[in-house]
Amino acid sequence: MKNTTVLISGASIAGPALALWLARYGATVTVVEKAPTLRTGGQAVDFKGATHRTVLAKMGILDDVLARQTGGTDQTVVDADGQPLATIPGEFTGGDIEIRRGDLAAILYERTRNSCEYVFGDSITSLTDTPGGVHVTFERSAPRTFDLVVGADGIHSNVRRLAFGPEHDYVKHLGYYYALGNLDVAGEGLMYNEPGRMVALGGPKAQSFFVFAADELSYDRYDAEQQKKLVLDAYRGGAWRVPEILTKIPASPDFFLDSISRVDMDDYTKGRVVLLGDAAYGNTLGGFGTGLATVGAYVLAGELLRGGHEAAFRRYTELMRGYAKVTKKGNAGPFLAPRKTRGIRMRNWMFNRSLLFGAMMKMTDKFATDIKLPEYTG
Repeated sequence: MKNTTVLISGASIAGPALALWLARYGATVTVVEKAPTLRTGGQAVDFKGATHRTVLAKMGILDDVLARQTGGTDQTVVDADGQPLATIPGEFTGGDIEIRRGDLAAILYERTRNSCEYVFGDSITSLTDTPGGVHVTFERSAPRTFDLVVGADGIHSNVRRLAFGPEHDYVKHLGYYYALGNLDVAGEGLMYNEPGRMVALGGPKAQSFFVFAADELSYDRYDAEQQKKLVLDAYRGGAWRVPEILTKIPASPDFFLDSISRVDMDDYTKGRVVLLGDAAYGNTLGGFGTGLATVGAYVLAGELLRGGHEAAFRRYTELMRGYAKVTKKGNAGPFLAPRKTRGIRMRNWMFNRSLLFGAMMKMTDKFATDIKLPEYTG
C-alpha cells in the first residue's frame, strides 16, 4: 500500500483502529475529526469472545486494553421504594473486557499519532469521486485529493450523507432515546424502571444513564440545553429518586442525548469511498459496535493490502455483511425500558433464572465469534 493516500473521517474507535493497520501496511493516512480535541471519558464499551481478543492482540494493544479495563458492574434493579427486584450481571452488560471509550480512543491515538496525520476541529464538506482519486473540501482546511476516503464517523455519518445520500435513507429510528450524564447523584449500580422509561446510576454506560420510549424527535444534536429539556420532559412525574435526579440535569457539563437507531445498508462502498463501524452497520446500544468496528478495521485494511480497492471493498462488504447481521436483529430499547409493566416483570424474571441467563451469554458469544478471520501478511 505504499504511496496510497487515505482520508479517514472520525477519530473515535473505528477510524484510529483502521489508521493503525493502514500505517503499518505503508499507506499515508490522514484522520479528520470534527471535535477540537481527542474525546476523553465517555461511556464504557466492551469486547466479547475469542475473535475480538485475537484482533486486539494482532493490533498489539491487548495488554494496554486489559491494563485499563474497568471490570463489569452488576446492575441491581429496584422498585419505587428502592427494594431489589433483580440483578443484571456485569458480564452481560460489560462483555469479557470493558473499557471506557475515551481510554480506548487514547490508546489507539497514542499508537498512531506519530505515523498518521490528525486534523482536529475540521470536517468534510464535499466529496467528488474521480478516476484519479477523491477530491475533498473541508470546513477549514484547503482542498485535497486522496486515493481513498473512509467514513468512520458514527451512526450520523457525514461521509455517508455526502457520498450515499440523506441519513433517513439508511438510519431507522427504533422507538427509543438514550441520554448520558455525569450527574452529582449518589448511587452505584442501581437501575429503576417505569413503563417506557429507565434510569440507572453508577452503571457501565455513565454515572447517570437514561432510556425512554418516544417517537422520532426533532432537535439539534449539538444543543445540550435542548437535549436536557427533552429528558426533563420525558421523566416528569417519575417515582423512586427520579425527582432528585432531574434537579441535577441542568448543571451537567457533559450531557448527551441520541436516538436508539439502526443503520440498514447492503453495500458499504461507493466508488473510492467506504464506510466502517457504526457508519456502515451501527445499532445503538446493541452491545457489538466496538467489536464490529475493530474487526471491520482489520478486515478492510487487510483486503486493501491484498490488492486494488475495488476488489478489496467487495470482499470487505461480503465478510462484514455476514458478521454484522446481528445488528439487524436487536433493539436495546424494549429490553432496557419495556413499555408495559408486564414487560418489566418478564425482563427481571429472566435475570433471576440462571439457565436463561446462561443461554443468553452463549448466544452473545456465538454472535461475537461468527466470522472466520482471514490472515493478512504485510
